[in-house]
Amino acid sequence: HTKVCQVAAQAFNIPLDHVYVNDSSTDKVANTIPSAASMSTDLYGMATLDACQQILKRIQPIKDSLSPDATLKEVAKKAFFERIDLSAHGFFALDNDRCGYDWNKDRPEGFPADLPDNAWKGHPFNYFTQGVAMAEVEIDVLTGDHKTISADVLVDVGSSINPAIDIGQIEGAFIQGMGWATIEEVIYGDDDHTWIRPRARMHTTGPGTYKIPAFNDVPESFNISLLENANNPFAVHSSKAVGEPPFFLGCSVFFAIKDAITAARGGDCGYFEFRLPATSERIRMACSDDIASDCIGSDRDQSSFQPHGSF
Repeated sequence: HTKVCQVAAQAFNIPLDHVYVNDSSTDKVANTIPSAASMSTDLYGMATLDACQQILKRIQPIKDSLSPDATLKEVAKKAFFERIDLSAHGFFALDNDRCGYDWNKDRPEGFPADLPDNAWKGHPFNYFTQGVAMAEVEIDVLTGDHKTISADVLVDVGSSINPAIDIGQIEGAFIQGMGWATIEEVIYGDDDHTWIRPRARMHTTGPGTYKIPAFNDVPESFNISLLENANNPFAVHSSKAVGEPPFFLGCSVFFAIKDAITAARGGDCGYFEFRLPATSERIRMACSDDIASDCIGSDRDQSSFQPHGSF
C-alpha cells in the first residue's frame, strides 16, 4: 500500500502518515483485480490519482477562498459545512487502443518491411521493463559447490515512486531467479527416476528435497542500481512495475557458473551442453576431469554427459 499512499499524499500535498488504506472489499470497489503480474501500482495508483483529482477539483473553489497556506484539514472543514462531496470513486483500465494483441490478425497490405515481424498484430504490453546483471562466481571443481562473489544489477523502473521498495523488490526477484537457475531442482517419477512411485509423482515437495536460497547464498557484494532519467509516460507518475521483471536477471549467476566450468575444462574446450538448474552434481560432472571420466565410464562421451539429477 505504500506507493498508493504516496500517490494520494502527493496529490493532496500532505504527509504520508496522514493517508490510511482500508481493507479491500467488494463493498468499496465491486470489480477489483488481483494484485498480480506486477500491476498493482500501475492500476491502483492511477485509480487513486483519479479519485484524488476528482476531490481536488471540487474543493478548488474552497482553497481559492482561503489563504494560500491553508491546510487540507481547514479546506476539508469548510468544504464539509458547504456540503461539498469529499469522497470519490476512482477507476482505471488500460486503453485497448494502446495495449492489445490479436494473434489471428493477418499482415495488412503495404505494411512497412522494416518493422518487426508480427508488429501489425498489436502491442502485447503497456510498456517494457529492461535490466542488466553481471555476476562473479567461484566453483569448487571437486565438490561442485559454488559461491556467488558479487552481483551488479541495473534495472529500468522508470521514475521510481519509492526507490527503497523498488530496490528491495529487485533484490528479492534476483535471488529468487538465482535459486531457480542453480539449486531449485524439480524431481518427479519418470524414466530417469523409476524409484519414485507412482510414475509422475512429484518428489521435491518440501525443504528436505527442494532447496531454495538462504542467507548464505546472497552474493557477498550485491549492488542494485536504478536507471536514471528513464521516464515512462504510460504509468502513474512515470513509474514502472518492478515485482517480477528482475527475476530472470538471476540467470547471470548460471551463466557465470558455466563460464567458470569452461575455464576448468580449458578455455578452448568448445561448446558443451550445460542444463539448468546448475546443481552441485551438474557442476562437478561438467568440469570433465579424470575423476568425472572414471565415474562416467569410457563408453560414454564425457564432454556431453548429462547427470539425471541430484537424486
